[in-house]
Amino acid sequence: MLLAKVLTQDGAAPWQTGLLLATASAGSVASSLVLALSADRLGRRRVLIVCGCLMAVTGVVFAVSKCYPALVAAAFVGTISPSTNDNTPFSGVEQSILAQTCELSQLTGLFTVYNVTALAAGALGGLAVAVLGLQHVTSPGHAAFALYALLAACTVGLFLALSPAAEAAGGRPPADACGTAAPVTTSRLPRRVRWLAALFAVDAFAGGLVVQAVLAWWFAQRYGASTTQLGLVFFAANLLPALAQLAAPLLAARRGLLAAMVVPHFISNLTLACIAFAPGLGSAVVLLLIRQTLSKIDVPARQAFTAAIVEPTDRTAAASMTSLARSVAVSISPIAATAMFTGPLGAVGAPLLLGAALAIGYDLTIWRTYRSTPLATDT
Repeated sequence: MLLAKVLTQDGAAPWQTGLLLATASAGSVASSLVLALSADRLGRRRVLIVCGCLMAVTGVVFAVSKCYPALVAAAFVGTISPSTNDNTPFSGVEQSILAQTCELSQLTGLFTVYNVTALAAGALGGLAVAVLGLQHVTSPGHAAFALYALLAACTVGLFLALSPAAEAAGGRPPADACGTAAPVTTSRLPRRVRWLAALFAVDAFAGGLVVQAVLAWWFAQRYGASTTQLGLVFFAANLLPALAQLAAPLLAARRGLLAAMVVPHFISNLTLACIAFAPGLGSAVVLLLIRQTLSKIDVPARQAFTAAIVEPTDRTAAASMTSLARSVAVSISPIAATAMFTGPLGAVGAPLLLGAALAIGYDLTIWRTYRSTPLATDT
């Protein structure tokens, strides 16, 4: 939430803010690719610990430095994200760990707990921003990144506590004919999974146009929202989808994984388009909260859907590669969003309208493409 504001206070131009957000997302892309190809071979716990350490170092750099090149470098290696989302390098590995712990029929419920916990934590982060905005000892942004570094160190401790059961079955990927461990690749993944990754990329690009950092900047510039107001708004904007996501298992059980993915997501994007026409801060906040409440219900169903259409041995690759596709798209859209906000298109909320239109197109396409696809949970 404070990332764009910190850069603005340090004298960064809007294009520099967009570039740093894109660089951060590009770093997530590179990390996701490395983890997808090597996590099962090198050890899932080991690579998660390394990512957590890089995250802690990045928090320290952002807390103490105003040097733009140093911030860009740290953003690339440190899993800084412009939003609270499931597109981080951790996601694919974590999801593959979870997927091997229960039956496929229980995955939606398990992923719901996983995502609700993350969204609730993100909501507390928004509340922390509101509190930091009230103190005058130091800049709220730099204080937030010091806390970010501390929490990253705690994350490393949690990864260290993971049991050996978190590793891939057998500890290594299948061997080839020569006895050499075969790398995880996407070539053996079904064509429908590769197409699914492409569709996820479209959705992620659309969401990247209105990531939390961009929305916070939009609310501050368009409606004059203060740091404390933004903290409270985004506390609610992260807490409500966490609560709403509890409905995902019930919706998936009654209507199927695909309907649980598409229907709430479609309605949320119609609401997103309406935010661009809100006359004041109050109405914009109400629309934002409605949109946020519905926007994340699809996530557990989407993760379970991805796991259900591949063999168990391919789940790390499938989860990582679909997450990678989303991260690639998200790395591009912040530059487009900031460019549109600083020009005449900003007056009509062009990033919000374009993001909504692309996401609605994704919803319609994925429904038409996969509505007849058999799932492992169906048998």
